[in-house]
Amino acid sequence: LGLILAGAGALHPAKAAERPFLAYHASWFEVATTDPAATSIARLPGYITHLALAFAKPDLTYAGDLDLKGTGLQYPYSGEVLKAAIGLLKARVPAMKVLVSVGGWNYPAWDKLNAEALARLVADLGADGVDVDYETHDPRCASGSAGRIACPGDALNIQVVEEIRRALPRPRVVSAAVWSVGAYGEGSFVSALPRGPYAGVALALLRSPALGALDLISIMSYDAGPAFRPDQAFRAYRTYWKGPLALGVQVMPGTNGSPRFTLDYTVRMLDGVLGDPTAGAMLYALREEPPGPRGPDNPDYRDLSVAICVTLGLADCAAHIP
Repeated sequence: LGLILAGAGALHPAKAAERPFLAYHASWFEVATTDPAATSIARLPGYITHLALAFAKPDLTYAGDLDLKGTGLQYPYSGEVLKAAIGLLKARVPAMKVLVSVGGWNYPAWDKLNAEALARLVADLGADGVDVDYETHDPRCASGSAGRIACPGDALNIQVVEEIRRALPRPRVVSAAVWSVGAYGEGSFVSALPRGPYAGVALALLRSPALGALDLISIMSYDAGPAFRPDQAFRAYRTYWKGPLALGVQVMPGTNGSPRFTLDYTVRMLDGVLGDPTAGAMLYALREEPPGPRGPDNPDYRDLSVAICVTLGLADCAAHIP
């Protein structure tokens, strides 16, 4: 990482302050402690702009008193410790937005969304908002007679965003993670590769007034196969969304023949979109460790965080990452 750090702040410096860097925090890999200052959350570097605590369940139960048992979050410490860790982080880095990420692949019960409980959890933790990771296991998206993509889950996706924004009015933050090929299938991207049932899965939301409820979108630009081009997916989403837009970087090796996020690939992928002034990055996920020896071709979350920081031209990229 020496050469990468040597260029810290040198790339794209004029727009660095506008570039998002959202990092997911894998609660299931956090270390157990009773000391908030010993958590990795409290010690994260300040160049991360949004920290997403992963994952709460859409159908969470949360009565209050910082009891996390029914929330889906898997932190190996109490809600009191988590709240204090967030407080320490925000005292040191007040500009960082801490979000409770809801959903993900393992929590698909969106039809039972409890937005009010989610809002209470955000408030009690001293967090800033919610990250919506709406994923469906059975998208079945297809082009209709008018050439428009439609998916069975379209109305629910829009409803989820609307309900969460109603429960968390601004200045609370609501971000969304979106599928790699979710903006494909229409217009200039009607033939974009790869094709499949997820192509266009985000289009209904992107066309909806509910899009205005969001503050940030991050593209899950991984596990999409060898034909997937992150820069093309970025342009497809940019057709609809004019706000901060982040390309996703994955710590673990990809599936479906997807390229490994080596340091070189990560830098090249991000460089391909940084002509856009509010382009940024998303990292999935802090605390994850890939198998095999650590190195430039098999970086861990710390290496990738530094590479993202430098490529985006953010400040203090040499800061320690726990």
